[in-house]
Amino acid sequence: MAHVMEDERIWPDRDAVTKALDGDTDRPELEKNNPETNVENCEASGGLYCTSEGFAEALRSVASSQLWNSMLFSSVFSLESSILKSSDMDCVERADATEVSSQQEETYVAQFESEYINCSVPLYQEYWMNAVRKDLHRAQHTGLSELAASVRLSGLKTPPAISPTPVLSPPGLQAKPYALWQELPQVKSLLNSLSAHEIQLQEAIFELIVSEASYQKSLIVALNVFQCSAELKQILSRVQHHVLFSNLKDVCRVSEKFLQDMESHLGEDVVMSQVGDIVLNHQQGFQKVYVPYITNMMYQEALITQLLQGNKKFALILKKLEKDPQCQRQTLKSFLILPFQRITRMTLLLENILKRAKGGCSNVPNLKEAIEAVRKIVEECDRSVQQMKRTELLVCLDKLVDFGNVKAIPLITRGRHLIQEGTLKHLIVGGSHKASVVARKDVYIHLFNDLLLLSVKSGHKYVVQDHALFPDHVCVKEIKTTILGLAPESFLLHLTKNHNRTSTALILAAHKR
Repeated sequence: MAHVMEDERIWPDRDAVTKALDGDTDRPELEKNNPETNVENCEASGGLYCTSEGFAEALRSVASSQLWNSMLFSSVFSLESSILKSSDMDCVERADATEVSSQQEETYVAQFESEYINCSVPLYQEYWMNAVRKDLHRAQHTGLSELAASVRLSGLKTPPAISPTPVLSPPGLQAKPYALWQELPQVKSLLNSLSAHEIQLQEAIFELIVSEASYQKSLIVALNVFQCSAELKQILSRVQHHVLFSNLKDVCRVSEKFLQDMESHLGEDVVMSQVGDIVLNHQQGFQKVYVPYITNMMYQEALITQLLQGNKKFALILKKLEKDPQCQRQTLKSFLILPFQRITRMTLLLENILKRAKGGCSNVPNLKEAIEAVRKIVEECDRSVQQMKRTELLVCLDKLVDFGNVKAIPLITRGRHLIQEGTLKHLIVGGSHKASVVARKDVYIHLFNDLLLLSVKSGHKYVVQDHALFPDHVCVKEIKTTILGLAPESFLLHLTKNHNRTSTALILAAHKR
């Protein structure tokens, strides 16, 4: 847990975060349903039988659909919208002007004025969706090998760049002023001296600049419309507000500095080549802001869903803010997901530049190193998310496990995670001549990477009957089921040193082979 919570700027008070999510102790995920066990209600993985990949898989689905728990959000929001009354909205709009002004935060003002953040540049949501459509269209024409490669990617990675796009304009930014590098006034005189390949390389680099400008534009809208909203601050606690927006302002600052360096490079040399060096110079800045932000996303999701379900005033204010013309009909959730979309997309943009550079003699130094640096940041985000998810699962289990008369042990320890869990049958065998099963009892197994718990379910609790260190003191042996007249799915579980430091064994049977 110490590792997971090491960024004190993001998690100054874990208990406060817990209360922010559920008002007292249990997190909102605990209310999810699962026929097997209440522990799955943590929803830390979408099913405890795949605890190592659940949330990362959910984030990958976000990357391919631009939706964030879309079915849940749309159903909740449409339900709230259907019961809104004009009088309710009027009530929100007539909030106390004095209180509002006292909580109004100073709006975010960019320290660097980008040449490309203007009315012609779309919000990043539009750019991202158009780019994904382009990727999918290209993938449909590349065969199964490319598609299979994208599926095998682990963690939070988005599918790799499939092939160079045949058009020169950046996807999502076509038909816009200066959407193309070759349309820049300072470039037109050079076009006759450059090859088609060199122009394509410059277009690929220029897409990194213009898409970052689009991203920066959306981040500023998110900060000024939502995070700085005095109305939201009135109905959210300080911790709730922090969980909802996390370090979004820091992300915006880092993006602004990166965009400034890229545009400065363009101003110094219109034929750009130092993009790899610039990305490497910002590697630490990216890592510092993106890892905690993406790790916090599971809390963002839980909190905003709970607020939409249980706080009608929040839904009303949010609906009003999302109607702001600056939002261009985009939702708060579409803004909160932007950092995740950007850091995963950046790898694809750099890979596309590399493909263009390989086709000729153009020199783009340190580009492979830059790609690897961004990829490592994405992988660290994935590891951090999974570690946070595993810790949350342990927290949920710790509330449900009752050691009773068995020697208690701390369940939440650094590095521990759940591998498998479920119900088995404990077969009690008797008989003097031929063994026969005289009783069957349910026993619930929690198998961690370093511990085995044997429990009996009692309501929502798990009353521990025995435990042993795994794998040091746990041994599984096959038994001659036919001779003993036992089900073929039976096996012998031997605990060489249990909670009493003694050896014990029991016959268990699974539901299927």
